[in-house]
Amino acid sequence: MMNNRQCLVFALLLLATLGQASSARISADSVLTIKKTSDFEVNGAGTAPQWKTADWFELTVQKGPRQPEPGKQFDTRVKILYSDKGIYFLYNCADQKLTATITEDFGALFTEDVVEVFLWPDTDVPIYLEYEVSPLNYELPILVPNIKGRAQGWKPWHYNDTNKVRHATSVQGGEKKSMSAITGWMAEFFIPFALMNPIASKMPLPGTKWRGNFYRIDYDVPTTYYSWKQTNGSFHDYQKFGTLIFE
Repeated sequence: MMNNRQCLVFALLLLATLGQASSARISADSVLTIKKTSDFEVNGAGTAPQWKTADWFELTVQKGPRQPEPGKQFDTRVKILYSDKGIYFLYNCADQKLTATITEDFGALFTEDVVEVFLWPDTDVPIYLEYEVSPLNYELPILVPNIKGRAQGWKPWHYNDTNKVRHATSVQGGEKKSMSAITGWMAEFFIPFALMNPIASKMPLPGTKWRGNFYRIDYDVPTTYYSWKQTNGSFHDYQKFGTLIFE
């Protein structure tokens, strides 16, 4: 039987072990702090002065679904800010060809060049927002219930000035048209909290934590899949999402 001193030493060792395990589960590079901003207009080029307060973070290549090896890495960076009304995103994507032919909203944008945001505010329910925008500035906003890996996207029933995403894109080193040679493209968009009702409908308080992930697909040969937090192939692997903290 342990004496009091031995019990104390054992307890301290146990606490240290649990602390290390907790740190392993949520590492520093799995956490992203989002700074507060005043509202501004998006123009697809990220020239609003408010962006100067946000830091870039990188997306890196990963294997896609049924892909034996990851594709070629092009520089892909993202910035994020939030206001009382919603969240701002800015993507900067180096590229060589604008593989985009779809000219309608709510199309299968993920089959061509695209950037994507997945936001999971309430981890008690397996429902998250998926938002996509193409280099040609067409969008796909859906809520996704994911029941044990069976994911299905649902379009907004009402989509108007009260909850509509503001989005714009720009192209560098070429023309903004299908299959043109370019050096890169940017996407800038604002997702209002109202669009995320009922899983989130108002501004998070400072310190609020959401889960989320950020993606890009580039259809140069070979197709390349990018992510902030690596998944097991599917972007809908929501248990691998990182943690977002509102400052």
